[in-house]
Amino acid sequence: MPVKIAPKDIKLGYAIKLPVGWMKHPFLTNKMVVSSPQQLRIILSLELDYVYFYPERSSTIEDTEAPAKSAESRISQDLEDLQQRTQMQLDKTQRIEQAKAHRRELQKTEKAFAQSMAQVRNLMTKVQGRPLNAIEDASQLISNLADTILSEDALVLHLISQAGKEQESMYFHVLNVSILAMMLAKNLKYSADEVKWTGLGAMFHDIGKLKIPSQILRKTTALTTPELNFLKLHPKLGLELLGLTQQFPTEAKAIVEQHHEYLDGSGYPAALKAGQINKLARVVAVVNEFDNLCHPLDMSQARSPHHALSVMYKTMKGKLGDLEMKVMIKMMGIYPPGTVVLLSDKRVGIVMAVNSDSMLYPNVLIYDADVPRLEAAIVTLEANKLSIEKVVKPKALPPEVFAYLNPRAQVSYFVQQKN
Repeated sequence: MPVKIAPKDIKLGYAIKLPVGWMKHPFLTNKMVVSSPQQLRIILSLELDYVYFYPERSSTIEDTEAPAKSAESRISQDLEDLQQRTQMQLDKTQRIEQAKAHRRELQKTEKAFAQSMAQVRNLMTKVQGRPLNAIEDASQLISNLADTILSEDALVLHLISQAGKEQESMYFHVLNVSILAMMLAKNLKYSADEVKWTGLGAMFHDIGKLKIPSQILRKTTALTTPELNFLKLHPKLGLELLGLTQQFPTEAKAIVEQHHEYLDGSGYPAALKAGQINKLARVVAVVNEFDNLCHPLDMSQARSPHHALSVMYKTMKGKLGDLEMKVMIKMMGIYPPGTVVLLSDKRVGIVMAVNSDSMLYPNVLIYDADVPRLEAAIVTLEANKLSIEKVVKPKALPPEVFAYLNPRAQVSYFVQQKN
């Protein structure tokens, strides 16, 4: 427990907390371990009545700085302290502006995601009555997304912090799978046409579920054998729906039919083996498995993005393509957006975005009780000389940290070109 002490009693090595608003001091956070005489002098200049002192986290560091004896040396020291404080304030202001810029980019990306979601909802309502219109709408949506994904510029993969309605989980799922599958196809060096066919097939890979009773789709307990057999018909039912139009590309139909086939022949509906499975269907199978692990029907069994990739790599060997899985892990980064992490400076945060040209250094939103959430720092680890120490399970977070970081049950992704 902290105790109040006067600022004049602070010693080097003390862990303290400043009892003032975040904007009323030049430090990046209210909590710190006092590590230099200059830092101590800046704290004293704040003219606080007291600070909070944490004895259990403190030590004593010997002050090796020679005291300023002459008036001239004291003036020089005061000038250095002023310059340092000014520089700290400038650095802090720059961090705030960077956080605001990150937030503006996130808002821009979330707006584009919302527009795409509206298009997905619309085309899914058309697919049974007006399939030709649905295919045309989907082709335009996929073409626009593919143009971004196929651009030569580096991509930024963003976490979308919007919770979906339960009845719209299919829409979030197909948009997620479409985006990630196109990214994976690109990273596998497939052609532009193949990337677009992958996206279109992924958009309609679960369309057959529209013919499956909702009580089966929403059942969170184990399905009976007849129910499971009915569910396993959805790839064939999807092909039948798409057969209502001649406009759906043949190259994408294999994805709808084969996205649940496994390389060892244990998949469905045809128990195909490795050489029989379309390569684009193999791509969508990997992404589909990942998204289903993150969003199972029983959300108490949901895996974090980081854990989902780990589970896939450890348990799905021989079923999913090894190359596809390895490239997927590399593409998403070791710490995909949505992963809660402990940093090397012991702060906790949530990964918000991964830059494709700097995968080991994602952008992380930092928890700090003294900083309003809307002003929370979003830091780039490399620029701040930070690293990730370990992944933290969201359920292990204290309630106040969970509420602040807001790790969503629905983890959705969207892409933009890197500026």
